[in-house]
Amino acid sequence: MAEGFSLKDQLFNAEKVAYLGGLFATAWGGFDPARFQADVMAELPALELKQRQQLIGRVLGDHLPDDLQHCFDIVQTALPAPCDPDLSDDDFGDFIFASLGDLIVTRGIDAPAISLPLVAEVTTRFSMEFALRPFLNRWPQEVFTALNTWVTADHYHLRRLVSEGTRPRLPWGEKVRINPLRPLPLLDQLHKDPTRFVTRSVANHLNDLSRLQPQAMMERLEMWQTHAVQQEKELSWLTKHALRSLVKEGDAQALAHLGYRQNVPIAASLSVSPDPVRIGDALTLDISLTADSPLPVLVDYVLHFHRPNGKTGRKVHKLKQTQIRAGTPLQLKKTHKLKGNASTFTLHAGPHRVELQVNGRILAEAMFDLID
Repeated sequence: MAEGFSLKDQLFNAEKVAYLGGLFATAWGGFDPARFQADVMAELPALELKQRQQLIGRVLGDHLPDDLQHCFDIVQTALPAPCDPDLSDDDFGDFIFASLGDLIVTRGIDAPAISLPLVAEVTTRFSMEFALRPFLNRWPQEVFTALNTWVTADHYHLRRLVSEGTRPRLPWGEKVRINPLRPLPLLDQLHKDPTRFVTRSVANHLNDLSRLQPQAMMERLEMWQTHAVQQEKELSWLTKHALRSLVKEGDAQALAHLGYRQNVPIAASLSVSPDPVRIGDALTLDISLTADSPLPVLVDYVLHFHRPNGKTGRKVHKLKQTQIRAGTPLQLKKTHKLKGNASTFTLHAGPHRVELQVNGRILAEAMFDLID
C-alpha cells in the first residue's frame, strides 16, 4: 500500500458526499444538497472510516422527511442503477451507499415490513449484511421469511446477502442470536450458485460454523458432495475454503475429507538457521519428508512466539500442498521473515520454537533464539 494512502479518505470524502447529495436532490425537491454536504463535512475530516459512514447516514436522515414511508420512498428513488447482474464476482458497489444501511437501521428498525424491502434494494448497490443483522436479532421470523424469497432472487448480490447476513461470526458485524444451524437449509440452495461471489460467502459462513458446530458443518459438506448439484471444481474450492480453519488446527476429519491421511508413517526432519536470528532478519527452514508409499501431504509450520509475560503466541503458516513419492525424500525449504513491525503482533527477543505439521500431525520441531 502506498505511503500516505488513506482508505477512509478514498471511500468517504467531499466528492462522494456531493455525489450522494446530488442523487437525493434529484429524487426529492425538498432536499438541499449544499446544506447536506456542509453539515457532513463540518465533522467528517476528524472521523475514522466507520464513524464517517455512520455520520453520513445520520445527517442524511436529518435532511429527509420524518414520515418513514416517505423517507424510504425517497431513498428508493435516489438509488442509481444496480451493480451489473451479469458479473459473478468482485463487484461490491460503491461504499458511499453503506451509509444507507445505517439510515435504514436507525429510522426503520421498528418497521421490518417497510425496511426489509429497502435493504434488498440497497444491497444490489452495496452489500447490506451489517444492516440486516439488527433486524435479524429483532425480527428473526420476518427476516427469515424475506431470506426464503431472496435466496432465489435474480441478482446475485441479493442471494449473497442471505448467506453473508446470517454468518455466525461475521467480522465487525453485530453478533446474531439465532441458532447457527437455522440458515443451513438456505445454504443448501446457495452452495450450488453459479457465482463465486455467493459461493465464497457460503464457504466463509461454513468456516464460521466450524468454530461452533464442526460436526454439523462437516455433515453438510458431505451431503453436498453426495448430491453433486454444484460443479465439481467449484464444490472442491468451496470445501477447501470452508475447511481452512479446521485444517490449520489439524482436524483429522477435515483433513480426511480433503484426502490427507494421518495414519501413514512419515519420517521427517526439520532444521532452522541461523540460530540465533535477529528481529527483522529471516529464518530458513530445511525440511525432509519420506514415506514408504505415495502420499498426498499438506505441509504447514507452526511458530511459537516468546512473550515477556511468560506465555507463548502461536501461528500456523501454510507451506506446501504436494505429493511424497515412495521412498524418495521430499526436500522443502522455506524462508520466513521475522518482521519487527508487523501490524498484528510484536516480536520479542527470547527462545522460540517452530513445529513441522504434516497432514495435521506434528512430526518434528526445532528451537531458535530471537535477538534484538
